[in-house]
Amino acid sequence: MPRYYSTRSIMFMVVLTLILLMLPPVLPPLPPPPLCLLFVPVMIMSVLVMLALSPSFQDQLLCCMAPLL
Repeated sequence: MPRYYSTRSIMFMVVLTLILLMLPPVLPPLPPPPLCLLFVPVMIMSVLVMLALSPSFQDQLLCCMAPLL
């Protein structure tokens, strides 16, 4: 059976996990971000959803490019 992860990469992931578990109790709590910054991920996600649901123009491009080929 092939080994997908080397010992070095497993150790790296374990150390990274431990660091991520230990930092929150050690660090002081941060104040909440401004309200306008909270909308940035929402805006990015809405743009991505609109792009995913928008019609593709690939067929129109192929029709326009056909005389050139």
